[in-house]
Amino acid sequence: MHVPRLALSLAVLFTALTCSCSNKAASAGRSYQIGEKVGMGPLLYTVFETQWMPQIGAPPDAKVPQNRYFLVRVTVANTGSSDVMVPALSVEDDNGVSYPELTADLGAPQWIGVLRQVHPSDSVSGNLVFDCPPGHYKLKVLDEDGIKSAIVDIPLRFTSETPDVPSPAQPKKDPTDLIRK
Repeated sequence: MHVPRLALSLAVLFTALTCSCSNKAASAGRSYQIGEKVGMGPLLYTVFETQWMPQIGAPPDAKVPQNRYFLVRVTVANTGSSDVMVPALSVEDDNGVSYPELTADLGAPQWIGVLRQVHPSDSVSGNLVFDCPPGHYKLKVLDEDGIKSAIVDIPLRFTSETPDVPSPAQPKKDPTDLIRK
């Protein structure tokens, strides 16, 4: 009699462990790349590009981050039949450290804002702003209830912030030359 109880207990324990593992996998969501469309309930996310900024604005009114400003340009479309609020998002580094989206208007270019209500068959576009050290990140996108999630892999990329400067060997162009021609 004790053997069937032990077998039953082990079967229940195995089922519980299997279910908890599969729920964790389901809640972690699928991984996507930049440019792929990510459907989360009625919300359809697309991440287009990223930008790192050492500050926003010019001195003396420049906003300086604790780390660096990380701008992620996204479009979020509502494929549903009623208005939807886009939840606040976060990025996570390779060590599992999460950085929430900044909620203050710092004057970032094309800032998407905090309160993002999207009407049916409409979308919002702009930059999400994070304060985090440069690195490889995953953007965690959520459904309208903030329950289901998916990951957008964002590799570390730096773009040149150096303006074009003519080399000393090149003669300077006279702006009046363009007018004379």
